[in-house]
Formats: sequence, structure tokens, C-alpha cells
Amino acid sequence: SLMVDVTGQTRKEKVILPSYLQGKKANTIPNKKIEDPASGKVSISSLATRQDLTSFHLIPPRVTFGVLKEGCTYATTVIMKNVGVNFSRFRVKQPPPYTGLRVMYTPGPVAGLQVELEIEIFAMLIGGKDTGGPEEVSHNIEILTETETLLLPVKANIL
Repeated sequence: SLMVDVTGQTRKEKVILPSYLQGKKANTIPNKKIEDPASGKVSISSLATRQDLTSFHLIPPRVTFGVLKEGCTYATTVIMKNVGVNFSRFRVKQPPPYTGLRVMYTPGPVAGLQVELEIEIFAMLIGGKDTGGPEEVSHNIEILTETETLLLPVKANIL
């Protein structure tokens, strides 16, 4: 129950569920073109639409690398889960080279499964000037699906 904690005591504060459990679509941009006759559409009912049958969730919905040492490479994995009924294709728009970010994945359809996206960052100072403190790197990685564009925010502080 969400009313009690692991020790059985009544919670003092409300539990905040992650956005993917709440069914919210955070950081998405809908595409103009929705219907693609060549895609693997499954007709379940006459009331179902393509928008309702294709959906992706990113776990975690944002990546924070924390404080990184300049000149080192760091990586983490994000799971892109297909929670819709149809198989769907996607592609990742690679970030510009000055961000130091790179996304590695296996292209192809995602049919009721999940795909791992490996986010890699090469920690480098963009201006080339050492200010003495950490420099923040922030970028939204664009993941283009058939129905929407997902935005994956990535942040890091480079020393």
C-alpha cells in the first residue's frame, strides 16, 4: 500500500510515482503524420487509433551524469520500452559533436519489447577555458518514432 512505508508506519508525505507509471507523456512532441500504411498496424477494435496503439517510455526519463572529470568517457544505459500494441520503428538524432554525447543502439522494429540505448559522454570543456568550477553540459537527445519525438534530457557537470 502507498499509505504505509516498509516498516508498516503511516507515511508522513505523499509518494510521487514516476511519470511512466502515471501514464503521463513527458517531453514528447507529436508528429504531424500519424498513419503509415507500411507499418505493422494491428486492428483490435474499430475505435482504436494509431495514436493509442503505439507508445514508448524511457526508463529513466532523464539522465544526470553528475560531476565528471575532464578527458574521461562515461556511459549509462536507458531502456526504451514499447508499451503499445503495434511494433514501431525509431531512430535517434545524434547530438552535435561539441556536446561530447553519443547514442549507441541497434536499429530496427520494437515489437512489444524494449531496446537499450547506451548514452556515452566524453567530458570536455566546450569553451576551452578553465573557470575553476564545474561547467554544466545540458542537451535534449531527440528520439524520432513513427508518432512522436521523445526528448531525453541529459545533464552533466565537468570539472
